[in-house]
Amino acid sequence: MELQKLSNGLHHGFVPLDDGIPEAEEEEEMLPHKCDGTKKPQFTDFEGKTSFGMSVFNLSNAIMGSGILGLSYAMSNTGIILFIVLLTCIACLSSYSVHLLLKSAGVVGIRAYEQLGFRAFGHPGKIAAGVIITFHNIGAMSSYLFIVKYELPLVIQAFLGLQSNTGEWFLNGNYLILVVSVFIILPLALMRQLGYLGYTSGFSLTCMVFFLGSVTWNKCPQSLVSLPKHFLCDISNTSYPSYCFQTVYTIPILAFAFVCHPEVLPIYTELKNATKRRMQGIANVSIMAMFVMYLLTATFGYLTFYVSTESELLHTYSKVDPLDTLILCVRVAVLVAVTLTVPVVLFPIRRAILQLLFPEKPFHWARHISIALCLLIVVNVLVILVPNIRDIFGIIGATTAPSLIFILPGLFYIRIVPTEQEPMKSRPKITAACFTAMGFIFMSMSLTFIIIDWVTGEKRAGGGH
Repeated sequence: MELQKLSNGLHHGFVPLDDGIPEAEEEEEMLPHKCDGTKKPQFTDFEGKTSFGMSVFNLSNAIMGSGILGLSYAMSNTGIILFIVLLTCIACLSSYSVHLLLKSAGVVGIRAYEQLGFRAFGHPGKIAAGVIITFHNIGAMSSYLFIVKYELPLVIQAFLGLQSNTGEWFLNGNYLILVVSVFIILPLALMRQLGYLGYTSGFSLTCMVFFLGSVTWNKCPQSLVSLPKHFLCDISNTSYPSYCFQTVYTIPILAFAFVCHPEVLPIYTELKNATKRRMQGIANVSIMAMFVMYLLTATFGYLTFYVSTESELLHTYSKVDPLDTLILCVRVAVLVAVTLTVPVVLFPIRRAILQLLFPEKPFHWARHISIALCLLIVVNVLVILVPNIRDIFGIIGATTAPSLIFILPGLFYIRIVPTEQEPMKSRPKITAACFTAMGFIFMSMSLTFIIIDWVTGEKRAGGGH
Protein backbone atom coordinates (compact mmCIF):
# COMPACT_ATOMS: atom_id res chain seq x y z
CA MET A 1 0.00 0.00 0.00
CA GLU A 2 2.88 2.40 0.72
CA LEU A 3 4.27 1.96 -2.77
CA GLN A 4 0.83 2.28 -4.30
CA LYS A 5 0.29 5.61 -2.61
CA LEU A 6 3.74 6.81 -3.59
CA SER A 7 3.32 5.97 -7.24
CA ASN A 8 0.19 7.95 -7.86
CA GLY A 9 1.11 10.82 -5.57
CA LEU A 10 -2.01 10.64 -3.41
CA HIS A 11 -1.79 12.31 -0.08
CA HIS A 12 -3.62 10.98 2.95
CA GLY A 13 -3.47 11.41 6.63
CA PHE A 14 -3.79 15.19 6.90
CA VAL A 15 -6.96 16.61 8.42
CA PRO A 16 -7.59 20.21 7.33
CA LEU A 17 -8.59 22.72 9.96
CA ASP A 18 -11.00 25.58 9.45
CA ASP A 19 -8.26 27.92 8.31
CA GLY A 20 -7.06 25.50 5.66
CA ILE A 21 -3.83 24.55 7.45
CA PRO A 22 -3.56 20.79 8.00
CA GLU A 23 -3.45 19.47 11.50
CA ALA A 24 -0.38 17.43 10.67
CA GLU A 25 1.36 20.54 9.48
CA GLU A 26 5.12 20.51 9.51
CA GLU A 27 6.68 21.86 12.63
CA GLU A 28 9.84 23.96 12.58
CA GLU A 29 11.99 22.78 9.64
CA MET A 30 9.87 19.62 9.49
CA LEU A 31 12.08 17.91 12.05
CA PRO A 32 11.11 14.31 12.80
CA HIS A 33 9.34 13.80 16.12
CA LYS A 34 9.98 11.15 18.69
CA CYS A 35 7.15 9.66 20.64
CA ASP A 36 7.52 6.59 22.87
CA GLY A 37 10.87 5.89 21.27
CA THR A 38 9.50 5.78 17.73
CA LYS A 39 10.19 8.22 14.92
CA LYS A 40 7.32 9.88 13.14
CA PRO A 41 7.85 9.83 9.35
CA GLN A 42 7.99 13.03 7.34
CA PHE A 43 4.90 12.05 5.35
CA THR A 44 2.23 10.14 7.25
CA ASP A 45 1.65 7.58 4.48
CA PHE A 46 5.25 6.91 3.46
CA GLU A 47 8.65 6.81 5.16
CA GLY A 48 11.58 7.40 2.85
CA LYS A 49 14.60 5.12 2.81
CA THR A 50 16.93 6.82 0.32
CA SER A 51 20.21 8.10 1.78
CA PHE A 52 21.56 11.65 1.52
CA GLY A 53 24.24 10.58 -0.95
CA MET A 54 21.88 8.71 -3.25
CA SER A 55 19.52 11.69 -3.19
CA VAL A 56 22.39 13.98 -4.19
CA PHE A 57 23.22 11.62 -7.07
CA ASN A 58 19.62 11.59 -8.31
CA LEU A 59 19.12 15.35 -8.05
CA SER A 60 22.52 16.12 -9.59
CA ASN A 61 21.73 13.73 -12.42
CA ALA A 62 18.38 15.47 -12.90
CA ILE A 63 20.15 18.85 -13.10
CA MET A 64 22.96 17.72 -15.35
CA GLY A 65 22.32 16.33 -18.78
CA SER A 66 22.44 17.57 -22.32
CA GLY A 67 22.56 21.16 -21.05
CA ILE A 68 26.25 20.80 -20.23
CA LEU A 69 27.01 20.30 -23.93
CA GLY A 70 25.51 23.67 -24.87
CA LEU A 71 27.35 25.82 -22.35
CA SER A 72 30.53 26.33 -24.38
CA TYR A 73 28.33 27.63 -27.19
CA ALA A 74 26.65 29.95 -24.71
CA MET A 75 30.02 31.25 -23.51
CA SER A 76 31.13 31.86 -27.09
CA ASN A 77 28.21 34.30 -27.39
CA THR A 78 28.80 36.15 -24.12
CA GLY A 79 32.46 36.02 -23.18
CA ILE A 80 33.78 34.57 -19.94
CA ILE A 81 32.90 37.39 -17.52
CA LEU A 82 29.27 37.79 -18.56
CA PHE A 83 28.85 34.02 -18.68
CA ILE A 84 30.13 33.61 -15.10
CA VAL A 85 27.78 36.37 -13.90
CA LEU A 86 24.78 34.76 -15.62
CA LEU A 87 25.72 31.25 -14.46
CA THR A 88 26.08 32.42 -10.85
CA CYS A 89 22.75 34.26 -10.93
CA ILE A 90 20.84 31.31 -12.39
CA ALA A 91 22.40 28.89 -9.86
CA CYS A 92 21.50 31.12 -6.89
CA LEU A 93 17.98 31.73 -8.18
CA SER A 94 17.50 28.01 -8.72
CA SER A 95 18.52 27.27 -5.13
CA TYR A 96 16.18 29.97 -3.83
CA SER A 97 13.27 28.60 -5.85
CA VAL A 98 13.86 25.16 -4.31
CA HIS A 99 13.59 26.87 -0.91
CA LEU A 100 10.23 28.39 -1.88
CA LEU A 101 9.03 25.03 -3.15
CA LEU A 102 10.05 23.16 0.00
CA LYS A 103 8.55 25.85 2.22
CA SER A 104 5.22 25.61 0.40
CA ALA A 105 5.28 21.81 0.52
CA GLY A 106 6.13 21.84 4.22
CA VAL A 107 3.26 24.10 5.21
CA VAL A 108 0.59 21.84 3.72
CA GLY A 109 2.40 18.49 3.90
CA ILE A 110 2.04 17.86 0.16
CA ARG A 111 4.73 16.01 -1.73
CA ALA A 112 3.52 16.37 -5.34
CA TYR A 113 4.15 19.42 -7.53
CA GLU A 114 0.71 19.12 -9.11
CA GLN A 115 -0.99 18.96 -5.70
CA LEU A 116 0.73 22.19 -4.74
CA GLY A 117 -0.79 23.71 -7.85
CA PHE A 118 -4.20 22.40 -6.76
CA ARG A 119 -3.78 23.80 -3.26
CA ALA A 120 -2.74 27.19 -4.64
CA PHE A 121 -5.15 27.64 -7.57
CA GLY A 122 -7.53 24.67 -7.60
CA HIS A 123 -7.87 22.44 -10.67
CA PRO A 124 -6.46 25.03 -13.12
CA GLY A 125 -3.28 25.23 -11.02
CA LYS A 126 -2.99 21.45 -10.91
CA ILE A 127 -3.44 21.17 -14.66
CA ALA A 128 -0.97 23.99 -15.37
CA ALA A 129 1.72 22.45 -13.14
CA GLY A 130 1.24 19.00 -14.66
CA VAL A 131 1.32 20.29 -18.24
CA ILE A 132 4.44 22.43 -17.66
CA ILE A 133 6.31 19.53 -16.03
CA THR A 134 5.27 17.19 -18.84
CA PHE A 135 6.38 19.52 -21.63
CA HIS A 136 9.63 20.45 -19.93
CA ASN A 137 10.71 16.90 -19.17
CA ILE A 138 9.67 15.66 -22.62
CA GLY A 139 11.90 18.40 -24.04
CA ALA A 140 14.73 17.34 -21.73
CA MET A 141 14.35 13.67 -22.70
CA SER A 142 14.30 14.69 -26.37
CA SER A 143 17.55 16.62 -25.98
CA TYR A 144 19.22 13.58 -24.37
CA LEU A 145 18.12 11.21 -27.10
CA PHE A 146 19.07 13.83 -29.70
CA ILE A 147 22.66 13.37 -28.53
CA VAL A 148 22.31 9.60 -28.79
CA LYS A 149 20.89 9.95 -32.30
CA TYR A 150 23.84 11.94 -33.64
CA GLU A 151 26.75 10.73 -31.53
CA LEU A 152 26.19 6.96 -31.28
CA PRO A 153 26.44 6.33 -35.07
CA LEU A 154 29.70 8.29 -35.18
CA VAL A 155 31.08 6.34 -32.22
CA ILE A 156 30.17 2.99 -33.79
CA GLN A 157 31.63 4.16 -37.08
CA ALA A 158 34.90 5.09 -35.34
CA PHE A 159 35.10 1.76 -33.50
CA LEU A 160 34.62 -0.10 -36.80
CA GLY A 161 37.32 2.02 -38.44
CA LEU A 162 35.00 3.31 -41.15
CA GLN A 163 35.82 6.61 -42.83
CA SER A 164 32.18 7.34 -43.70
CA ASN A 165 28.68 6.12 -43.01
CA THR A 166 28.07 3.08 -45.20
CA GLY A 167 24.30 3.07 -44.66
CA GLU A 168 23.85 0.00 -42.45
CA TRP A 169 21.00 0.11 -39.96
CA PHE A 170 23.38 0.18 -36.98
CA LEU A 171 24.80 3.46 -38.31
CA ASN A 172 21.36 5.05 -38.56
CA GLY A 173 20.63 7.24 -35.55
CA ASN A 174 16.87 6.83 -35.86
CA TYR A 175 17.16 3.07 -35.42
CA LEU A 176 19.73 3.37 -32.65
CA ILE A 177 17.57 5.58 -30.42
CA LEU A 178 14.81 2.99 -30.70
CA VAL A 179 17.21 0.25 -29.62
CA VAL A 180 18.54 2.31 -26.71
CA SER A 181 15.03 3.26 -25.62
CA VAL A 182 13.74 -0.32 -25.61
CA PHE A 183 16.71 -2.18 -24.13
CA ILE A 184 18.20 0.38 -21.70
CA ILE A 185 15.82 3.24 -20.89
CA LEU A 186 12.54 1.32 -20.66
CA PRO A 187 13.70 -1.30 -18.10
CA LEU A 188 15.05 1.46 -15.84
CA ALA A 189 11.90 3.55 -16.31
CA LEU A 190 9.78 0.67 -15.02
CA MET A 191 11.28 0.91 -11.52
CA ARG A 192 8.57 1.65 -8.97
CA GLN A 193 10.65 4.11 -6.94
CA LEU A 194 13.00 6.86 -8.04
CA GLY A 195 15.44 6.01 -5.24
CA TYR A 196 16.40 2.78 -6.99
CA LEU A 197 18.03 4.82 -9.75
CA GLY A 198 20.60 6.28 -7.34
CA TYR A 199 23.22 3.78 -8.47
CA THR A 200 22.76 4.48 -12.18
CA SER A 201 22.71 8.21 -11.40
CA GLY A 202 26.04 7.86 -9.59
CA PHE A 203 27.54 6.06 -12.56
CA SER A 204 26.13 8.71 -14.90
CA LEU A 205 27.78 11.46 -12.86
CA THR A 206 31.07 9.54 -12.93
CA CYS A 207 30.91 9.49 -16.72
CA MET A 208 30.33 13.24 -16.81
CA VAL A 209 33.25 13.86 -14.43
CA PHE A 210 35.41 11.90 -16.88
CA PHE A 211 34.05 14.10 -19.67
CA LEU A 212 34.94 17.22 -17.68
CA GLY A 213 38.44 15.98 -16.89
CA SER A 214 39.10 15.10 -20.51
CA VAL A 215 37.89 18.43 -21.87
CA THR A 216 40.02 20.25 -19.29
CA TRP A 217 43.14 18.16 -19.80
CA ASN A 218 42.87 18.18 -23.58
CA LYS A 219 43.33 21.94 -23.80
CA CYS A 220 44.41 23.09 -20.35
CA PRO A 221 47.99 24.35 -21.05
CA GLN A 222 47.09 26.27 -24.23
CA SER A 223 43.83 27.58 -22.77
CA LEU A 224 45.45 29.06 -19.69
CA VAL A 225 47.82 31.06 -21.89
CA SER A 226 45.02 32.57 -23.97
CA LEU A 227 42.50 32.90 -21.13
CA PRO A 228 42.91 36.68 -20.50
CA LYS A 229 42.18 37.46 -24.16
CA HIS A 230 38.66 36.05 -24.00
CA PHE A 231 37.07 37.45 -20.87
CA LEU A 232 34.79 39.51 -23.12
CA CYS A 233 32.96 38.23 -26.16
CA ASP A 234 34.84 38.78 -29.41
CA ILE A 235 32.19 40.16 -31.76
CA SER A 236 34.64 40.76 -34.58
CA ASN A 237 33.77 37.40 -36.12
CA THR A 238 30.01 37.89 -36.06
CA SER A 239 27.72 40.55 -37.45
CA TYR A 240 25.03 42.63 -35.79
CA PRO A 241 22.13 41.93 -35.31
CA SER A 242 22.99 38.23 -35.70
CA TYR A 243 25.26 38.47 -32.65
CA CYS A 244 22.51 39.98 -30.51
CA PHE A 245 19.96 37.31 -31.34
CA GLN A 246 22.42 34.43 -31.00
CA THR A 247 23.45 35.75 -27.59
CA VAL A 248 19.86 35.70 -26.36
CA TYR A 249 19.98 31.89 -26.43
CA THR A 250 22.47 32.01 -23.56
CA ILE A 251 19.99 32.63 -20.74
CA PRO A 252 17.51 29.94 -21.88
CA ILE A 253 20.37 27.47 -22.19
CA LEU A 254 21.56 28.30 -18.66
CA ALA A 255 18.03 28.14 -17.27
CA PHE A 256 17.47 24.79 -18.98
CA ALA A 257 20.73 23.49 -17.48
CA PHE A 258 19.64 24.15 -13.87
CA VAL A 259 16.05 22.93 -13.87
CA CYS A 260 15.58 20.09 -11.38
CA HIS A 261 12.38 21.21 -9.68
CA PRO A 262 10.03 18.46 -10.92
CA GLU A 263 12.34 15.92 -9.27
CA VAL A 264 12.75 17.78 -5.95
CA LEU A 265 9.53 16.65 -4.27
CA PRO A 266 9.75 12.99 -5.39
CA ILE A 267 13.33 12.84 -4.08
CA TYR A 268 12.23 14.64 -0.90
CA THR A 269 9.49 12.07 -0.35
CA GLU A 270 11.89 9.13 -0.59
CA LEU A 271 14.60 10.79 1.54
CA LYS A 272 15.53 9.03 4.76
CA ASN A 273 15.02 11.22 7.87
CA ALA A 274 13.43 13.86 5.65
CA THR A 275 13.52 17.47 6.80
CA LYS A 276 13.28 20.67 4.82
CA ARG A 277 16.78 21.67 5.87
CA ARG A 278 18.17 18.28 4.86
CA MET A 279 16.52 18.45 1.44
CA GLN A 280 17.69 22.04 0.95
CA GLY A 281 21.20 20.83 1.72
CA ILE A 282 20.86 18.17 -0.97
CA ALA A 283 19.71 20.83 -3.44
CA ASN A 284 22.55 23.19 -2.53
CA VAL A 285 25.22 20.48 -2.81
CA SER A 286 23.83 19.32 -6.16
CA ILE A 287 23.54 22.83 -7.60
CA MET A 288 27.03 23.80 -6.41
CA ALA A 289 28.57 20.63 -7.87
CA MET A 290 26.86 21.25 -11.20
CA PHE A 291 27.91 24.92 -11.12
CA VAL A 292 31.58 23.90 -10.89
CA MET A 293 31.20 21.27 -13.62
CA TYR A 294 29.34 23.67 -15.90
CA LEU A 295 31.87 26.47 -15.45
CA LEU A 296 34.91 24.30 -16.12
CA THR A 297 33.35 22.49 -19.07
CA ALA A 298 32.13 25.72 -20.68
CA THR A 299 35.44 27.53 -20.15
CA PHE A 300 37.78 24.88 -21.51
CA GLY A 301 35.40 23.83 -24.27
CA TYR A 302 35.12 27.44 -25.40
CA LEU A 303 38.89 28.05 -25.16
CA THR A 304 39.39 25.02 -27.39
CA PHE A 305 37.23 26.22 -30.29
CA TYR A 306 36.38 29.88 -29.51
CA VAL A 307 33.75 31.28 -31.93
CA SER A 308 33.76 27.99 -33.88
CA THR A 309 32.04 26.27 -30.95
CA GLU A 310 28.77 24.66 -32.06
CA SER A 311 25.58 24.30 -30.06
CA GLU A 312 26.54 20.68 -29.25
CA LEU A 313 30.13 20.47 -27.99
CA LEU A 314 30.77 16.82 -28.85
CA HIS A 315 29.84 17.44 -32.46
CA THR A 316 32.50 20.17 -32.54
CA TYR A 317 35.12 17.71 -31.27
CA SER A 318 34.11 15.08 -33.81
CA LYS A 319 34.83 17.52 -36.66
CA VAL A 320 38.43 17.96 -35.50
CA ASP A 321 39.51 14.33 -35.10
CA PRO A 322 36.70 11.75 -34.95
CA LEU A 323 39.19 8.89 -34.38
CA ASP A 324 41.07 10.44 -31.43
CA THR A 325 41.06 7.80 -28.67
CA LEU A 326 40.50 10.18 -25.75
CA ILE A 327 37.70 12.07 -27.45
CA LEU A 328 36.13 8.78 -28.50
CA CYS A 329 36.11 7.62 -24.88
CA VAL A 330 34.62 10.96 -23.82
CA ARG A 331 31.83 10.62 -26.34
CA VAL A 332 31.04 7.12 -25.07
CA ALA A 333 30.97 8.41 -21.49
CA VAL A 334 28.59 11.24 -22.39
CA LEU A 335 26.33 8.85 -24.28
CA VAL A 336 26.13 6.59 -21.22
CA ALA A 337 25.48 9.56 -18.93
CA VAL A 338 22.63 11.10 -20.94
CA THR A 339 21.06 7.69 -21.54
CA LEU A 340 20.96 6.92 -17.81
CA THR A 341 19.48 10.37 -17.12
CA VAL A 342 16.37 9.77 -19.24
CA PRO A 343 14.64 7.40 -16.74
CA VAL A 344 15.17 9.91 -13.90
CA VAL A 345 13.48 12.62 -15.96
CA LEU A 346 10.66 10.31 -16.98
CA PHE A 347 9.47 9.70 -13.39
CA PRO A 348 8.03 13.22 -12.80
CA ILE A 349 6.19 13.10 -16.15
CA ARG A 350 4.50 9.84 -15.20
CA ARG A 351 3.64 11.25 -11.79
CA ALA A 352 2.14 14.35 -13.43
CA ILE A 353 0.05 12.24 -15.82
CA LEU A 354 -1.17 10.08 -12.94
CA GLN A 355 -2.09 13.18 -10.97
CA LEU A 356 -4.02 14.65 -13.89
CA LEU A 357 -5.74 11.57 -15.31
CA PHE A 358 -5.85 9.01 -12.49
CA PRO A 359 -5.74 10.99 -9.22
CA GLU A 360 -7.67 8.42 -7.16
CA LYS A 361 -6.35 5.22 -8.70
CA PRO A 362 -3.95 2.89 -6.84
CA PHE A 363 -0.74 1.66 -8.40
CA HIS A 364 -1.21 -0.72 -11.32
CA TRP A 365 1.53 -2.26 -13.41
CA ALA A 366 -0.39 -1.97 -16.68
CA ARG A 367 -0.84 1.79 -16.18
CA HIS A 368 2.75 2.16 -14.99
CA ILE A 369 4.18 0.41 -18.06
CA SER A 370 1.81 1.89 -20.65
CA ILE A 371 2.57 5.50 -19.63
CA ALA A 372 6.32 4.86 -19.89
CA LEU A 373 5.88 3.28 -23.33
CA CYS A 374 3.75 6.15 -24.61
CA LEU A 375 6.22 8.73 -23.34
CA LEU A 376 9.16 7.01 -25.00
CA ILE A 377 7.22 6.75 -28.28
CA VAL A 378 6.42 10.48 -28.22
CA VAL A 379 10.00 11.43 -27.38
CA ASN A 380 11.45 9.20 -30.12
CA VAL A 381 9.13 10.77 -32.70
CA LEU A 382 10.21 14.26 -31.62
CA VAL A 383 13.89 13.36 -31.80
CA ILE A 384 13.46 12.02 -35.33
CA LEU A 385 11.64 15.17 -36.48
CA VAL A 386 13.48 18.03 -34.67
CA PRO A 387 16.33 19.36 -36.86
CA ASN A 388 18.57 21.05 -34.26
CA ILE A 389 19.23 20.60 -30.54
CA ARG A 390 19.50 24.38 -30.18
CA ASP A 391 15.79 24.66 -30.95
CA ILE A 392 15.01 22.37 -28.01
CA PHE A 393 17.29 24.32 -25.66
CA GLY A 394 15.83 27.65 -26.80
CA ILE A 395 12.12 26.87 -26.65
CA ILE A 396 12.17 24.75 -23.47
CA GLY A 397 14.58 27.12 -21.77
CA ALA A 398 12.47 30.15 -22.66
CA THR A 399 9.07 28.76 -21.61
CA THR A 400 8.93 25.86 -19.18
CA ALA A 401 12.29 26.54 -17.50
CA PRO A 402 11.33 30.01 -16.15
CA SER A 403 7.94 28.60 -15.17
CA LEU A 404 9.54 25.87 -13.04
CA ILE A 405 12.39 27.98 -11.63
CA PHE A 406 10.70 31.37 -11.12
CA ILE A 407 6.97 31.55 -11.70
CA LEU A 408 5.39 28.47 -10.11
CA PRO A 409 7.52 28.32 -6.90
CA GLY A 410 6.91 32.04 -6.31
CA LEU A 411 3.17 31.78 -6.93
CA PHE A 412 2.86 28.66 -4.77
CA TYR A 413 4.62 30.40 -1.89
CA ILE A 414 2.45 33.52 -2.15
CA ARG A 415 -0.77 31.54 -2.27
CA ILE A 416 0.01 28.75 0.22
CA VAL A 417 2.22 30.13 3.01
CA PRO A 418 0.12 32.09 5.54
CA THR A 419 1.23 35.67 6.16
CA GLU A 420 1.46 35.06 9.92
CA GLN A 421 4.15 32.41 9.28
CA GLU A 422 6.41 34.84 7.46
CA PRO A 423 9.39 36.41 9.25
CA MET A 424 8.26 39.88 10.30
CA LYS A 425 11.42 41.63 9.14
CA SER A 426 12.07 40.09 5.73
CA ARG A 427 8.51 39.60 4.41
CA PRO A 428 9.58 36.95 1.83
CA LYS A 429 6.24 37.15 0.00
CA ILE A 430 7.43 40.45 -1.47
CA THR A 431 10.63 38.73 -2.62
CA ALA A 432 8.59 35.85 -4.02
CA ALA A 433 6.40 38.32 -5.94
CA CYS A 434 9.50 39.97 -7.45
CA PHE A 435 10.87 36.51 -8.18
CA THR A 436 7.70 35.59 -10.08
CA ALA A 437 7.65 38.88 -12.01
CA MET A 438 11.27 38.25 -13.02
CA GLY A 439 10.20 34.91 -14.47
CA PHE A 440 7.47 36.48 -16.59
CA ILE A 441 9.85 39.17 -17.87
CA PHE A 442 12.52 36.59 -18.66
CA MET A 443 10.03 34.39 -20.52
CA SER A 444 8.63 37.27 -22.57
CA MET A 445 12.02 38.67 -23.57
CA SER A 446 13.49 35.27 -24.43
CA LEU A 447 10.54 34.24 -26.58
CA THR A 448 10.52 37.61 -28.35
CA PHE A 449 14.19 37.48 -29.28
CA ILE A 450 14.04 33.81 -30.28
CA ILE A 451 11.10 34.47 -32.60
CA ILE A 452 12.90 37.46 -34.11
CA ASP A 453 16.00 35.31 -34.58
CA TRP A 454 13.99 32.68 -36.42
CA VAL A 455 12.31 35.26 -38.65
CA THR A 456 15.56 37.04 -39.52
CA GLY A 457 17.27 33.68 -40.01
CA GLU A 458 14.66 32.63 -42.53
CA LYS A 459 15.00 35.96 -44.34
CA ARG A 460 18.79 35.58 -44.48
CA ALA A 461 18.42 32.02 -45.76
CA GLY A 462 15.87 33.14 -48.33
CA GLY A 463 18.12 35.91 -49.53
CA GLY A 464 20.93 33.47 -50.14
CA HIS A 465 18.96 31.40 -52.67
